[in-house]
Amino acid sequence: MKRRTFLKNSALTGISALLLPYTGFPAFPGQGELLYNGIRLPEVWPPRNMNRDSCEPMPVPYLEQPPRIIPIDVGRQLFVDDFLIEGTNLKRIFHKAKKYSGNPVMKPETQLEKGNGNQPLACPKDGGVWWDSADKIFKMWYEAGWIGAMAYATSKDGINWERPDLGIRPGTNQILPEFRPDSTTVFIDHNTKNPGERFKMFIRKPDFLGEHYGTSMVSGDGIHWDHPVRTGSCGDRSTMFYNPFRNKWIYSIRSSAKNGRSRHYREHSDFLKGAAWENGDIVYWTGADKLDPPDPAIGVKAQLYNLSAVAYESLMIGLHEIHLGPSNEICQKLGVPKTTELMLGFSRDGFHWHRPDREAFIPATRQEGSWERGYLQPAGGICTVVGDQLWFYYIGFKGDQSNHHSDGMKSGMYANGSTGIAVLRRDGFASMSAGTDQGELTTRPVTFQGKYLFVNINCPGGKLRVEILDENNAVIAPFDAENCTESSVDSTIHRIKWKGKKDLTGLAGKKVRFRFYLTDGDLFSFWVSPDKSGASYGYNAAGGPGFNGSKDEQGRIAYKKSNKLLL
Repeated sequence: MKRRTFLKNSALTGISALLLPYTGFPAFPGQGELLYNGIRLPEVWPPRNMNRDSCEPMPVPYLEQPPRIIPIDVGRQLFVDDFLIEGTNLKRIFHKAKKYSGNPVMKPETQLEKGNGNQPLACPKDGGVWWDSADKIFKMWYEAGWIGAMAYATSKDGINWERPDLGIRPGTNQILPEFRPDSTTVFIDHNTKNPGERFKMFIRKPDFLGEHYGTSMVSGDGIHWDHPVRTGSCGDRSTMFYNPFRNKWIYSIRSSAKNGRSRHYREHSDFLKGAAWENGDIVYWTGADKLDPPDPAIGVKAQLYNLSAVAYESLMIGLHEIHLGPSNEICQKLGVPKTTELMLGFSRDGFHWHRPDREAFIPATRQEGSWERGYLQPAGGICTVVGDQLWFYYIGFKGDQSNHHSDGMKSGMYANGSTGIAVLRRDGFASMSAGTDQGELTTRPVTFQGKYLFVNINCPGGKLRVEILDENNAVIAPFDAENCTESSVDSTIHRIKWKGKKDLTGLAGKKVRFRFYLTDGDLFSFWVSPDKSGASYGYNAAGGPGFNGSKDEQGRIAYKKSNKLLL
């Protein structure tokens, strides 16, 4: 494949450099739950020791003390942190998503979306954008008109959206007419045994209606919803998501702390039962910290406006919506949107977030007349997987500087919200990079049950070779670098081969290390698949064409079904 232009604008950071010795400390000493990746949780879970008055970055215990052995049977193994790395002299590069030139793909057009007297809006806040593998189409749940109505749209290509007449409010695509949404999240539940609960929704009405709680409900078709359960107390822009690694529904609850807007945490294996929390059931989670820089033109302290997440391959991807100001009062007077931007976070236990790159993954333009001048927010599901690309649906606001209504809800600060797409290479959050001099990377001890080693690599002008070591750091013949077929390709799904050896069957279940030798290229991920198709059996976020559920069980088959849609 061609070198994608969306890899060009990247931020360079260094990491632990020269082949550090393996320490082998266990993660989370204790008798708690053992996760799929070797991390052992403490007995008290979720943790109740987060300091809401601290400005320090969130601690990440599993990076300070990684497992002795890391199982890698679930998903592609990404290099977003040092969890998998025993030693390296490669440099880590964080990559930014590239905004689609055809944005916005959804903007206020219908009477419902134009606000009926309120502000024009057509965007999922968070709502949801998903590939529904049952119907083989993209589906969107979004807010039509500022705090106006919940609506539903579909698309064959993820770009052009249709608004079907659902008959609930004749002539419109409105759902749930009894709710005025201020914050929503929709998730598709691929694991439920009850077809009437395939879709899950959390919705919260605005504060001015005097209801400081949300409602959780389920649906069999994503259009008609029932079994409403009132949640415990929560602030506006509270959201929810699913952690399939632990089979837990997570409520990301807006709260406040010393650092301003922040998050509390609630988890439960049953979505509806988990909604009925009491104050003692939730714990303080996280907020912005001293590494979140203020906007130089605004000069106010950063706050965590929202935190939404999804399972992608072998970890959780979080979009931290960072609020940079100005205050609501100033924005209301000027008719301009607040400045919020989307930052990346990564978690391997679903609670502790590693945020190594503090530059905006998807930034606001801050430009007058721009559809995404400010108030950028994620969509529920975070991203779809389309072939070798990840599509991040996000919302932005243009504002209306001619509107200085005294009622904040009708002010121009909340006007003209639309939906766009930002594109990233598959697994492309971070890469381990080498220049013209050969570099190397050695993993910690890992185990696997698969047969075929795959990599996501971009080195058409360089080369990659791989060797496999035993637990004593001795090369396992014939899996040495000299016997490895050189790879000089740009591919998000490339199989590594050794001469005279069909597969890795003899190594299944054994403790081994992989050592990568790289010249002039970027290594994004690796995985061992049981199939020649390269299926990773990791999670595919909000899905995508060619997938039949929540996991990648198709490999290259899904790529072929997505080729015509690539941006």
